[in-house]
Amino acid sequence: MTEPTIQNLFDLTGKVALITGGSGYLGSAFSRALAEAGASVVIASRSQERAEQVAADLPSPSGAAHFGVQLDQLDENSLDAGFDSAVEAAGQVDILINNGQQGHPLDLTDVTGEAFSEDLKNATGYFLLARRFRDHVVSREASGSIVMIGSMYGVVGSYPDAYEDICTASPVQYHALKGGIIHMTRHLACYWAKDSVRVNCLSPGPFPSKKAPQEMVERLKTKLPMRRMGEPHELKGSLILLVSDAGSYITGQNLLVDGGWTAW
Repeated sequence: MTEPTIQNLFDLTGKVALITGGSGYLGSAFSRALAEAGASVVIASRSQERAEQVAADLPSPSGAAHFGVQLDQLDENSLDAGFDSAVEAAGQVDILINNGQQGHPLDLTDVTGEAFSEDLKNATGYFLLARRFRDHVVSREASGSIVMIGSMYGVVGSYPDAYEDICTASPVQYHALKGGIIHMTRHLACYWAKDSVRVNCLSPGPFPSKKAPQEMVERLKTKLPMRRMGEPHELKGSLILLVSDAGSYITGQNLLVDGGWTAW
């Protein structure tokens, strides 16, 4: 057997990747990474127009076509229709990035039971879409890769003093959601390895957008060994490792990209 080169291992030419929330702050970086690696990218969003706009702006170094589909992961019918549309548009799906998320900016002091349960439905959507993907891959007698997007807050609690007197604390339901997604990753990886479907989780640390309160950002920096926030492009390499042949022997893992936050 000829040993593949690094260029071969990270090349996604000929692959089709479906990403939910691919137009968001981190999602757009994920989408560009997949496209830059040669994949055909299907952007899934609650807005068909937004999805198509983001897809149209993606690079295509290998001549791959990109598409946009409407998909609301909190609505099972929309989720099924969106996956079907992705397969119809691109012909197949080889990679799934469960990245989209809808949530309430409420913390443990004021979150309602209804809002808490609604936010946890994101995990249900991740599972249902992952199962659709697994069944699709098996029906093609192919192999596939799933990446769930978790968070460092699925592993550790947050510091109350980072948010105090500035903004809403990190939502308790967000921590419950991300912790559940990380463990669901391990569970699905064990069951689907025999189906040639790898399942991993990528958990970003602090990657605040420009909308985040600057005082909070400065406090967060003091909690980090690297003493700085992450930039979206710093997640691109980790994502491509997990979905490409470079990560062919990696499954059931949670890769933390957090500037050392969880190393303390």
